[in-house]
Amino acid sequence: MPAYLDHAATTPLSGAALAALTRELARTGNPSSLHGSGRRARRAVEDAREAIAAAAGAHPSEVIFTSGGTEADNLAVKGMYWSRVAQDPKRRRILCSAVEHHAVLDTVEWLERHEGAEVAWLPVDSEGVLDLGVLEAELSRDPGTVALVTVMWANNEVGTIQPIKRVVELAHAAGVPVHSDAVQAFGSVPVHFEDSGLDAMSISGHKIGGPVGVGALLLGRAVKLTPVQHGGGQERDVRSGTLDTASIAAFAAAAESVAAELPAEAARIAALRDRLIDGVRERVPEAVLRGAPGEQRLPGNAHFTFPGCEGDSLLFLLDLAGVESSTGSACTAGVPRPSHVLLAMGLDEETARGAQRFSLGHASTEADVDTLLAALPEAYSRARQAGMAGHESSIQTAGTVARRAVRGV
Repeated sequence: MPAYLDHAATTPLSGAALAALTRELARTGNPSSLHGSGRRARRAVEDAREAIAAAAGAHPSEVIFTSGGTEADNLAVKGMYWSRVAQDPKRRRILCSAVEHHAVLDTVEWLERHEGAEVAWLPVDSEGVLDLGVLEAELSRDPGTVALVTVMWANNEVGTIQPIKRVVELAHAAGVPVHSDAVQAFGSVPVHFEDSGLDAMSISGHKIGGPVGVGALLLGRAVKLTPVQHGGGQERDVRSGTLDTASIAAFAAAAESVAAELPAEAARIAALRDRLIDGVRERVPEAVLRGAPGEQRLPGNAHFTFPGCEGDSLLFLLDLAGVESSTGSACTAGVPRPSHVLLAMGLDEETARGAQRFSLGHASTEADVDTLLAALPEAYSRARQAGMAGHESSIQTAGTVARRAVRGV
């Protein structure tokens, strides 16, 4: 079995989630139907809604089921923007951190191109932490023109945790709602929707041991949101569509498991991460850890840049050695371009292209770390011999570089 160190991309299905999924897949019933099978499916959905609400610190009525984090982000950002502009056409400014996941980043840029949004990109420091001074200044500059603020809870690439409570305090003082993409944070660190004060928060099933294709938007009961899609009026008439009972039940089972085990599991995973970080630094002294330190970092995240090599080349060489890692966000895989997150943190393009993210989760073991540390020195040496792939726009180019490195060319 390979050492799977890409939990930030997706996690193995947990036993509890698999049991719930297979149980519900064997049953029939549309949760919107009124007969017995429909009512049974509805009970399963509502039980899951309560379980996810409890795990995320929300009221069950605030849980809007979606197909995943990307849909939840789109629904929140577009829906809040359209609703705010409908209330007051002057509210066209969106304040968005420069290190958002592309599910938010691309949505904001789409609103800018097609819906008249005016975007203020909020900078971060060298560790990826939001500049609260710039946020406060942007909010103070004509707050009546701001539609919303969107800042992720924790970064998917470098693992930096943002000061969400302070973001909310500043925005609410100016009368502005806040959305947060908490896909990476939920299940890894304590996340409590009510205590955070957020107006909307996105979470996803497959990041916590649930199945791919299900997630939720936690939406305050008083928050007005314009639907992105229309149909049968499910989910408070905010997100129409037949609910996926089996995936929702599995999502809830995974959420219950991570919530119950969070303190002990976070400590276990953080210890593995720290051992991984120390081992990488010992074996490859040139490697530079990126992101915030200690408790400001997700417990399962270890993100490095390796000078003088192409990140995709190192990825392929590690893969051949039985280690599965990532160069960054899996949602932008396929194009070896520098990470916008690392560029926003002040890295130059060449340095950013040498990135490698090792992320741990509920299935991670000491053996996974051992496998990485044993394989890394040779993989890095060969990747560095192959050098940088240049600025080609195809992942096949990086693969060719990796193959040449394996042959010693």
